[in-house]
Amino acid sequence: MTLHPICAFNDNYIWVLHDQQRALAVDPGEADGLLPWLREHGLTLEAILVTHHHRDHTGGVVRLHQATGARVVGPADEALPLPVEGVRGGQQLRVLGHPVEVLAVPGHTAGHVAFYLPSVAGRPVLFCGDTLFSGGCGRLFEGTPEQMLQSLDRLSSLPDDTRVCCAHEYTLSNLRFAQVVDPDNPALAAHVAHCQQLRERNQPTLPSSISLERQINPFLRCSQPALLAAALAHDPATPPTALGVFTTLRAWKNVFA
Repeated sequence: MTLHPICAFNDNYIWVLHDQQRALAVDPGEADGLLPWLREHGLTLEAILVTHHHRDHTGGVVRLHQATGARVVGPADEALPLPVEGVRGGQQLRVLGHPVEVLAVPGHTAGHVAFYLPSVAGRPVLFCGDTLFSGGCGRLFEGTPEQMLQSLDRLSSLPDDTRVCCAHEYTLSNLRFAQVVDPDNPALAAHVAHCQQLRERNQPTLPSSISLERQINPFLRCSQPALLAAALAHDPATPPTALGVFTTLRAWKNVFA
């Protein structure tokens, strides 16, 4: 099985997983780049997985479905551009012969789901949409800080070697904020240098891993003293809890330039 990111718009990734013959695509915001790529590689699109309803994740679904007849799976509690196989957290699927666990991860949107494959070529894979980014997390458009923190905690509990397939190339922007709030983190400094080299070569910084994100992502480190200190320095009214730190950091990131 091969995992490949297809660039879309300015900074989206459409993730494709394939076995040289059959493919699944995750969050196809457009079809224009994906359909020619599938034809070029001789792949039949069998399934489309959608994590949430935002158009930059769903804009290509109708055309792709019409062109390929692919099965479309998405969150049961969100409005999508065509009828889909609606799923909720806790459900189990089978796609391309692989088991897939649906995880409920509300926060960015109310019905956001993630798709977790326990073993693809010997390692787990997580398609997390806009919930978890490398070095960051999604904005809270429809959910609460408590929901998002619970969602991130759920993802953080996955195995260390889980490949984290985020839907946007936001890594360097996220890491700039991370270095402000966690400046003495050596793993973070090393990862910034690594990602800068990748982007200079026009290569993606993704997939990340759960192990790496636990080390460098401030939104997965809200119980750490360094992050509490940063949150209190920014907003002295921050409650000294993981939720309090998360809430302050997320509001701070919203206005961070």
